[in-house]
Amino acid sequence: MVSLNPVRILKNEADEEKAEVARLSSFVGAMAIGDLVKSTLGPKGMDKILWGMGRNEGIVEVTNDGATILRSVGVDNPAAKVLVEMSRVQDDEVGDGTTSVTVLASELIREAERLIDMRIHPQTIIAGYRKATAIARKALEDVAMDHSQDEAKFREDLMNIARTTLSSKILSQHKDFFANLAVTAVLRLKGSGNLDAIQIIKIQGGHLTDSFLDEGFLLNKKPGMHQPRRVENAKILIANTPMDTDKIKVFGSRVKVDNIAKVAEIELAEKEKMKDKVDMICKHDMNVFINRQLIYNYPEQLFADRGVMAIEHADFDGIERLALVTGGEIVSTFGNPELVKIGKCDLIEQVEIGEETLLKFSGVPLGEACSVILRGATEQIIGEADRSLHDALCVLTSTVKEPRTVYGGGCSELVMAEAITREAAKTPGKESHAMESFAAALRQLPSIIAENGGYDSAQLVSELRALHAVDKKTMGLNMYKGEVGDMVELGITESFSVKRQVLIQAAEAAEMILRVDDILKAAPRKREQDRSHC
Repeated sequence: MVSLNPVRILKNEADEEKAEVARLSSFVGAMAIGDLVKSTLGPKGMDKILWGMGRNEGIVEVTNDGATILRSVGVDNPAAKVLVEMSRVQDDEVGDGTTSVTVLASELIREAERLIDMRIHPQTIIAGYRKATAIARKALEDVAMDHSQDEAKFREDLMNIARTTLSSKILSQHKDFFANLAVTAVLRLKGSGNLDAIQIIKIQGGHLTDSFLDEGFLLNKKPGMHQPRRVENAKILIANTPMDTDKIKVFGSRVKVDNIAKVAEIELAEKEKMKDKVDMICKHDMNVFINRQLIYNYPEQLFADRGVMAIEHADFDGIERLALVTGGEIVSTFGNPELVKIGKCDLIEQVEIGEETLLKFSGVPLGEACSVILRGATEQIIGEADRSLHDALCVLTSTVKEPRTVYGGGCSELVMAEAITREAAKTPGKESHAMESFAAALRQLPSIIAENGGYDSAQLVSELRALHAVDKKTMGLNMYKGEVGDMVELGITESFSVKRQVLIQAAEAAEMILRVDDILKAAPRKREQDRSHC
């Protein structure tokens, strides 16, 4: 007699979802992530409170930055993880468009679900999506403008891009002020795009508009006791070395001595060792010593006796940026002074900002280096202002590298969608359905932006479609009045590189999720039980 029991191949704890169940699980995860961040899209988007639990318990962030939200949300669905990773890459690549790329990918998945219900195979949908992506990309390139040859026009483009980026952030009330600040900082980079040369310092207190841009470099540290507070023609030795061995560390040590005098001898030997190290450091051609690690009282006193400004415990980001802007290098050994690159600057002095005392490095060799000091009432406000400004700086640096611009306010999405719709009408077979669905997903972005402002999205998007159909390709959404407007007059401009990245990444992520027809959940590895006590 033949047994009809199914053969089990996977381990007991392993799990498998097949065909439609797997596809549904992936689609639901992707759409849920899109719905999570959808309400933050556009200038009237809402914020989310992120409340840390466990290790981050008590940490509260208020943000509408898609990448920050998704990074903080723990997801268990594999398709949702794909979208979270995609938004992180978008943030790393161009700095903005993290919400747009997630929403577009989830809308493409939503449209694909309808097509699968119509019995269209996922591979046919993918082929249609690929054609649509190529058409959309070409349409975007055709409407892109390049004003990089005209300095005044290009600066105005950068200002408009910064205003558009900041209009959906906490800084929207003061977007002109912060747009000018961001553009000035980026133009100082002279096309290098090295964002490390722009330092953002957050100091609580005051109003957001008390923020300012300062040339040079600021370090949130103070010199040691009885050391110079101001140094002209500074020669800076930047180090990462222990300067805390001038006292014997009794805790955790075992010292066997005949009498207490021997302990004093050991302490004296430690001090002599430290004195030799300070002598080696001072043989370098320098008058300022900045160390990443602690400097104890005895070496601090030795530096003071020699008139050297010594700064301890500078955070690693701080000294890496300091090495970059002063032209020095971080050293850990001091036996070859002739091989060490010493950092230089014209003046180091203490400055007061709010209730903080900082060290200001003026006249640094990397002339484009600057510091942005952000002020604000609470830690949450300053944190969100920092994220907003960072997005603007990233978008501006990518625009300096790729100077083409496109119009925002849903205008570019409509241009791409109309181009796809025209081609879909000429395409035979089922792929045309997929192309039309791609266009519908693109139209969802201006629709969601309008909904987030409390406006009639169906009315506004249908008006936009009618205008774009008669070749008025600069029309988009005026979110301040809740009507259709000309983006040229409103100055709503976005970076071409951001829009292109959103299109390509969302299409690729949707394609990856569409290909899934099986989800295998591996069994957890069991820990080996210690049998020695059995």
